[in-house]
Amino acid sequence: MKIISSAIELKAYLKEQNKSIGYVATMGALHEGHISLIKNAREENALVVVSIFVNPTQFLEGEDLDKYPRRDEADKEICRLAGVDVLFMPQADELYFEDEVKVIAPNVRGYILEGATRPGHFSGVLRVVMKLLNIVNPHNAYFGRKDAQQLHLIKLMVKQYFMDVNIVAVETMRDSDGLALSSRNVYLSKEQRKEALKIPKSLYGASTLIAKGILSTQVIKQEMLEILKPLEIGYVAILNREFEMVEEVEVGNTIILVEAIVGETRLLDNVWL
Repeated sequence: MKIISSAIELKAYLKEQNKSIGYVATMGALHEGHISLIKNAREENALVVVSIFVNPTQFLEGEDLDKYPRRDEADKEICRLAGVDVLFMPQADELYFEDEVKVIAPNVRGYILEGATRPGHFSGVLRVVMKLLNIVNPHNAYFGRKDAQQLHLIKLMVKQYFMDVNIVAVETMRDSDGLALSSRNVYLSKEQRKEALKIPKSLYGASTLIAKGILSTQVIKQEMLEILKPLEIGYVAILNREFEMVEEVEVGNTIILVEAIVGETRLLDNVWL
């Protein structure tokens, strides 16, 4: 496995390879969810590139940038064992410049749900993803469905900027207790983790109602909110896959999303129907 920290060096190296490239962008603290993305990339491409970069522009003032888990040596070993060919580990000054041109999130879909309470977050996400995709220039880039709003906005950016990359959505990985895998799960105490299980339980409850033919979003959301008590709720939302609010579930075109705060940890989860 080759480890590179320079964007220019990486671009030059990948250009020489003349192989299909699968790319996974991460912020490190790798877990089985990331490994699933890497495995998908490994199966479908000749060359696999993973980046580890804790992106400062997507953290708002007062958020956990400094506390975000960093395990560089363990992450290197995980990548090596997973069959990664190239690991890109840049510093911030390698990617960002003074007075630079910026990509910003759309005015509506970038400022609803998670974007409503974290204004500017998705502008930071799109800004770094645009840079990383341009550096790696992959054929396929793999992102998890757990971060559904982020995934949607990245797909939108690729479409609207006519970028030549295929964005591949990979199913959410869960722990044995049903909790969606996240680097932030390490912040949860034993008791908080038990409380956090109400999140996947609420999504299962919603799926059960829909299976019974109950499609009213108002009824489904009310049932979910009951299951989630007494957690602090960021949002419970039922949208179509264009991230537009709907009054009834349309099977095959619906996402149900939850953001809840457990202790001081913000957790996201969703189900695609």
